[in-house]
Amino acid sequence: MPGLLRGVARTAVVAGTATAVSNRVSRRQAGRWAAQQAPPQQQAYQAEPPPPPPPAPAAPDMSSKIEQLKQLGELKDQGVLTEAEFEQQKRTILAS
Repeated sequence: MPGLLRGVARTAVVAGTATAVSNRVSRRQAGRWAAQQAPPQQQAYQAEPPPPPPPAPAAPDMSSKIEQLKQLGELKDQGVLTEAEFEQQKRTILAS
């Protein structure tokens, strides 16, 4: 039973990390496509470079990370994750 819970917990963490990475890649790709679709004449006559896009809102990403860390802590407290597994998953979440 603990092995099953550990597997479920690990899957949830991996899925959350994969979702965060996928969203970041999608935003970056959309920005590149938008830049490529701009008419070349308009780009040539601009005196100043366009202002950089506003940074992505940090609150949803950070709240997502905090929620994942809380879940990890609960799983560690329940004995589902070892200390080493907890530290590894924590580093993965914080690095994303």
